[in-house]
Amino acid sequence: MADGTRRLVILRHAKSAWPDGVPDAERPLNARGRRDAPAAGRWLRDRGEHVDAVVCSPAARTRQTWNLAAAVLSGLPAPVFDDRIYDATADALLTVVSQLPDGAGQAVLVGHNPGVTELVALLTGESPQMRTAAIAVLDLAGSWENAAPGSATLVAHATPRG
Repeated sequence: MADGTRRLVILRHAKSAWPDGVPDAERPLNARGRRDAPAAGRWLRDRGEHVDAVVCSPAARTRQTWNLAAAVLSGLPAPVFDDRIYDATADALLTVVSQLPDGAGQAVLVGHNPGVTELVALLTGESPQMRTAAIAVLDLAGSWENAAPGSATLVAHATPRG
C-alpha cells in the first residue's frame, strides 16, 4: 500500500442457521459457517493482511464469524461491537468507516448483506458477490474521514470455503 493509503477489509458473516424461535440477531452459525469462518481467517493470514482495528456487528453470527477467523490470525486488537452495523444501509456503514481510528492503517468491518455488498459498490463502483464468508479488500487514499462514494479501489475479493 502506498503511504497514506488505508485498507478496509469487509467480511460478510459466514453461513448462519435459522433455528425456530430464535431472534434474528441471535442466530448462530451453522456447520458450514463454522468451517468457512476459519477459512476466511486463513485467507487473510496467507495474504499477509495486518489488522489495526476491527468493527463488528453485535449479532451472534458476526461475532462467531470474527472469533473463528481471528483464531488463525495473530496480534489482533480487540473488536469493537457496533450496533450501527447490524441491519445497516451502505450509508450507515460509510459513517462507521469514516469514524474508524485515525491511527488504524488497516481495518476489518464484519457485517451483513445487503449492506456490505452495497458498501463495496458505493465505495468502489464495483459489485462483487458478497456471499456468506466473502471478503472484499479495498484501498482508500487519505484518512478514514475522507471515505466517500467512489473513493476506494477494490484490490481483492474472495469467498474462502472450509
